[in-house]
Amino acid sequence: MSNKSQFQKAAEAIAFNENHRKTIRFNMGKYYAAVNAGKARYKDLEAARSKAADIKRHTLENLADYLQEFEKNFTNNGGEVLWARTADDAIQFISKILQDHGVKSIVKSKSMTTEEIELNHELEKIGIASVETDLGEYIVQLAGEKPYHIVTPAMHKSKQDVADLFHKHFNFPLDSTAEEMTALAREKLREQYLSAGAGITGANFVIANKGAICVTENEGNAIMSTAFPDIHIAIAGIEKVIPSMQDLALFWPHLAQQGTGQAISSYSSMFSAAQKAGETHGPKKMYVILLDNGRTQLYKKEKFNLALSCIRCGACLNACPIYKNIGGYTYNTTYQGPIGTVITPHLKDFKSYVHLSSACSLCGGCTSVCPQRVPLHELILENRKLAVAQKLTPTVENVAMKGFEFITSKARRMDCVGGTMKNTAISLFAKNAWGKKRSMPKFAKLSFRKLNRK
Repeated sequence: MSNKSQFQKAAEAIAFNENHRKTIRFNMGKYYAAVNAGKARYKDLEAARSKAADIKRHTLENLADYLQEFEKNFTNNGGEVLWARTADDAIQFISKILQDHGVKSIVKSKSMTTEEIELNHELEKIGIASVETDLGEYIVQLAGEKPYHIVTPAMHKSKQDVADLFHKHFNFPLDSTAEEMTALAREKLREQYLSAGAGITGANFVIANKGAICVTENEGNAIMSTAFPDIHIAIAGIEKVIPSMQDLALFWPHLAQQGTGQAISSYSSMFSAAQKAGETHGPKKMYVILLDNGRTQLYKKEKFNLALSCIRCGACLNACPIYKNIGGYTYNTTYQGPIGTVITPHLKDFKSYVHLSSACSLCGGCTSVCPQRVPLHELILENRKLAVAQKLTPTVENVAMKGFEFITSKARRMDCVGGTMKNTAISLFAKNAWGKKRSMPKFAKLSFRKLNRK
């Protein structure tokens, strides 16, 4: 089954699932309340958006220079930078590091980049256990699932869903409170921190002038994942670089505000090197893997390279009416919602993923909330134009649109048949292509043109 057929089938199955809608409404309701309250903290939110957008645009224009500056400074700090052109390259780097150090298990903080390269699955192949330490990621890992949302991996699960899961795996009481389940997860994960040979993180930002990576979180799990093991491996997309540590004064609260509604995340850490002589804390070795995996191809494309300004706050997903109805798993991609719709066809195979661009109402909600001013709905439209230019749209659709253009381009063609025949034709279309839950408006027996002539 093609990706498009899978998408359509999955969307049809989930779109009218009342339980799913109820859970998403409840969880997103808390997000909306926090974000709306958080906006009041800004003296001028629009100025902050413009400033952040300008910094990222400038960085992208000088991307190679800033990446090389980061490499030089991080290396001078005693770390090692590895450049991964593909996901396979990144997996080989990580596997070699872990095997060379005899690592049997790792702890991993939340990272969409590691999801992109399917790190857990690949490490399992070579006998290395990978444990997610973010509570949401831990929940979906126990369930054998992938993250449902860029920021909130278990957004699709209710408290009772989690209780059922913990009862299945740990025989925990089904009537457990959220606090009790969190305490259990904390207890289980503490054992993993102490026994892991390495900790793997992503990076929200890569600081060029400091030679450091930044990780922001709310649970302390990233700090624990880097404090106990002897090895720290960070993997980040090449677009995560920003020029200066001073830029964090804008980007850290900006990310927290748009992602969760907080003034700033509970834990914001900067890692510039492994343990140095005379120091008693931290990993003994630190590596940073800078991942391309299709990003340079996106970078070369005029207009589309703006999407590399994304800071993965998830705001566009929360604003998208399509995402809220069909959910994260329907996309069958690492990055869902509007940002995933824009970038996935360019990071992967365009033909296999451009269908995502048709699942968009072009309402512009995503663009209006993007903290980096990425014109997401316009880029989705550009994807559609590319699909037409590359003749990737279905033959049936092309014929239908040509027919529609021919009939509607002249009023006399529209009037060549009466309302009864029009309604019959439309009802057949609606039955086969418009969806079971939608109805078409009825044509009058006589058109306005014919009534006017009378």
